[in-house]
Amino acid sequence: MLVVEDLQVGYGAIIALRGISFKVESGQVVTLIGANGAGKSTTLNTLSGLLKPRAGRILFENVDITGKRADVISQKGLVQVPEGRLIIAPMTVQENLEMGAYKRTDSEINSDIQQVFERFPRLGERRKQKAGSLSGGEQQMLAVGRALMMRPKLIMLDEPSMGLAPMLVNEVFSIIRTIKAQGTTILLVEQNARKALQVADYAYVLERGSIVKEGSAAALQADEEVIQAYLG
Repeated sequence: MLVVEDLQVGYGAIIALRGISFKVESGQVVTLIGANGAGKSTTLNTLSGLLKPRAGRILFENVDITGKRADVISQKGLVQVPEGRLIIAPMTVQENLEMGAYKRTDSEINSDIQQVFERFPRLGERRKQKAGSLSGGEQQMLAVGRALMMRPKLIMLDEPSMGLAPMLVNEVFSIIRTIKAQGTTILLVEQNARKALQVADYAYVLERGSIVKEGSAAALQADEEVIQAYLG
């Protein structure tokens, strides 16, 4: 579904990605793990069109989307849930979900909102509540729900457990499993490597802008170097 070839990205003189290549198969959860500054979020921001690569190629469903605008990429079904959630705080829960469908013209928007409320009952209970008054876990649910309103083929999650209490972290990863079970492909960036590997099918390890290791999530959970560096 997604193929990344020799992707190179920089910020001025700083090289953030040094020619990384990886792929995501349809129906999989693929995770990128690594320390802060490894290039994980830069990768997602480049795939979603927020950053322009210096070199390399991005193919989504066999279509070259390298350097395309973010709105064009999201319309093709490659949708990012950004780090920090970035929900629209002054708007209600329902209005945030409606914003996720702002480019849609079909007649199924209301039924899709109802599906989000069925998937996340707490959002349904708070549909008229200002999004900024939600708890961190509820805001993460809302950010995922808003992305699902775009009917993504592949959803990219950037640090979904960041800043959440342990109980809510478990809830976030339960959401990821549910999304996968319902047929949506997922590319997950997550500092909690243990949790990420538990939910993923395949994983890549990023260090200083380069992929240094890859394999099935089960294999990397048993890899001594990964255990020492990330699983502790």
